[in-house]
Amino acid sequence: MKALVTGITGQDGSYLAEFLLSRGYEVHGIIRRASTFNTVRLDHLLFDGQREKQAGLFLHYGDMIDSSNLNRLLEQIKPDEIYNLAAQSHVQVSFEVPEYSAEIDGLGVLRLLDAIRETGVKTKLYHASTSELFGKVMETPQRETTPFYPRSPYAVAKLYAHWIVKNYREAYNLFACNGILFNHDSPRRGENFVTRKISRGIAYILAGKQDHIYLGNLDAKRDWGFAPEYVEFMWKMMQDGDGDDFVLGTGETHSVREFVEEAFTYAGLDHQKLVKIDQRYFRPTEVDLLISDSAKARGKLGWNPKVAFKDLVRIMVDADMRAVGLTPPGEGDRVLKEYFPDKWWSGD
Repeated sequence: MKALVTGITGQDGSYLAEFLLSRGYEVHGIIRRASTFNTVRLDHLLFDGQREKQAGLFLHYGDMIDSSNLNRLLEQIKPDEIYNLAAQSHVQVSFEVPEYSAEIDGLGVLRLLDAIRETGVKTKLYHASTSELFGKVMETPQRETTPFYPRSPYAVAKLYAHWIVKNYREAYNLFACNGILFNHDSPRRGENFVTRKISRGIAYILAGKQDHIYLGNLDAKRDWGFAPEYVEFMWKMMQDGDGDDFVLGTGETHSVREFVEEAFTYAGLDHQKLVKIDQRYFRPTEVDLLISDSAKARGKLGWNPKVAFKDLVRIMVDADMRAVGLTPPGEGDRVLKEYFPDKWWSGD
């Protein structure tokens, strides 16, 4: 089996590459050309010391704004499965670069769908949709039938992508599914996302590298899970029937404030002295509460996430402390060994 992964250098893309390789796939990834290497999350798969590995992973230069490139890659690779994870995925940044976010997150998906249609390559498509579609929520909890109310340029672009996937599925009989995934994090989460700002900030404070963490709205509530579990179910969605849309989440909601309190307490620090609020990190329009109803995925796919909120916090704090040379409390590591004794990912 051959898989093509856009956004392979991101958190989800790197975990997905490992998962697919563990199942015997030949994995191809699209990366953007840059003056510096941006494959740090994949380096443990690509290199063994100074030597290049031959691990069934192949990287190709490309971009979601280049239709001819997408068509050419599909014709060359002829993938059995395509996982579209490419996006400008930071909600706050989308207010600063709204046109670029729309170009990549919205029209980029149209280009990929048209490449499938025009080349005639027999393949399946998974598209990374998002819980941000629910925005100013019209129903709690949120499920596949909940009306959308996006509250950022990122979410509006993703709304277009979500519906164009459904349209092409119906119009051209394509296997195309949307994964409406609620927040999922890990030690590989980007450092400008709030959860990683917290866990990494704690490690830096303990190591004497910084004095405070600056955050925005602490009252926003999210449904947080562990990224490797979500990545595995991306693949399961692709094995289900003729393609369908699924909500994935834990069914619990916690505020950013709770994440801060849990992380700082775990590390033995006083968050009231070390966390400062910066108005620059408040969004023009906020999403106040997200909480999933994953009944459909539980019934059809067997979705049953293992990592609880507190476990996720501890996994991330442990990893960031270890990254700066500190010995972590180890509860996060214990959870990983207990729940995933034969885990398929590495390199964290």
